[in-house]
Amino acid sequence: MKRLTLFAILVIMLASSVSAAKRKAADGEIIKSGWNFGPLPVVGFDSDLGFQYGVCCDIFNYGDGTYYPEYKFKLNVEASTYTKGSSILRCYGDFKNVIPDGKLFFDVTYQSAGKFGFYGFNGFASPYSDTRVVPMSGAEIAEDAKSGFNYMNRNQFRALASIQKKIIGDLRWAAGLAYYNIRTEALDKEKFDAYAGQQTLYELYRQHNLIRENEAEGGNVLQLRAGIIYDSRDHDSDPTRGFNIEATLTGSPDIDGKGYGHMGFTFLGSQYVPVVSEKLTFAYRLGVQAKICGEIPYYFINNVNTMFFRRLYTEGLGGNTSVRGLNRNGVIGDGTAWLNLEFRWRVFDFQLIKQNWGIALNPFFDAGQVIQSYRLEEQKKCGEPIYSDKSESPHCTAGLGVKLVMNHNMVISVEAAKPFNTNDGSRLWTNIGFNYMF
Repeated sequence: MKRLTLFAILVIMLASSVSAAKRKAADGEIIKSGWNFGPLPVVGFDSDLGFQYGVCCDIFNYGDGTYYPEYKFKLNVEASTYTKGSSILRCYGDFKNVIPDGKLFFDVTYQSAGKFGFYGFNGFASPYSDTRVVPMSGAEIAEDAKSGFNYMNRNQFRALASIQKKIIGDLRWAAGLAYYNIRTEALDKEKFDAYAGQQTLYELYRQHNLIRENEAEGGNVLQLRAGIIYDSRDHDSDPTRGFNIEATLTGSPDIDGKGYGHMGFTFLGSQYVPVVSEKLTFAYRLGVQAKICGEIPYYFINNVNTMFFRRLYTEGLGGNTSVRGLNRNGVIGDGTAWLNLEFRWRVFDFQLIKQNWGIALNPFFDAGQVIQSYRLEEQKKCGEPIYSDKSESPHCTAGLGVKLVMNHNMVISVEAAKPFNTNDGSRLWTNIGFNYMF
């Protein structure tokens, strides 16, 4: 979905931000102190969801400026809605002064999606076409009907808290607790009447028991997390050098009594290599997530289990979390692996309304695939349009991003990408949001 950001309004509102810029560094950069607000009105449009409108805001406290560009704490709030009923409500905080030599992070988010993408299990094992229309028995469908085959309804509430504490140098331990309430059901074809009479993949999966009866409407997940983090980056949101490595063990007891307790492992490792001082950086990330034991319900296998969120969505593979250009949640299984490669070119820096700004470009290449299949043997028995008879292999994409960076801490991001294989999507993927992906 294309989103339009009102940069002109952003600049006007930032002019009224409360910030005590008391001095400049040797290179002329303004040293921030006190409070700093970055409000951002957001307007979007989608032909099925309608117009999006709302507001989000970054709130920073830099203290006396001693550690700039590091901050004492950061809060972010977002509230947006669509004229046809979908919505996002979110608040998260990153506190670096609550725990000595550590930090506290929390996130509380509600997301409703009347047209949530569901593309099946196991990557290339699931055939995809953005024009596929499957009529229900006895239904008549117009020849020019849009495809609703890969849509379903999902509402999700999540609440998470994580802490980290220094062990020695840049090495830290981390622990966290997360709760998810996820509700799923078939696409509401009365609300989205353009798809009336169409069969959806979600409904076919239910008929073939690939989605079990006791998980079809969603459920609750309680997740205990423990991990090790090594972080030597020079900046959190806009790094130009260093490593950021996170290895996490997760455990989810069967709190619903449906037999879906499980344990998993997630590794996220990235490095930022300066090529030309701070002007050109080569960045790469390797991600691996695998099930250790138990069974994961279908509505949770797309979750990427990271301790500290960088973006609203923490799901993949696909979308703006893991492999840009893939259909979001287009490649899912019990285990997945992915790779991101990109150059980050700081084109120029400037100062405006007592803020430090920078413009950057980031050409990138992404790839990922399923490494542990999910109910594959059952899927093979179903035939078209559920099983394609294709083996899994890397799903590759490439694209370009443009970044507007404020004070090394707030990054407004515009990215576009295209998959190499039409089974992963045929349209140009675009996203406007916040932060580098990693």
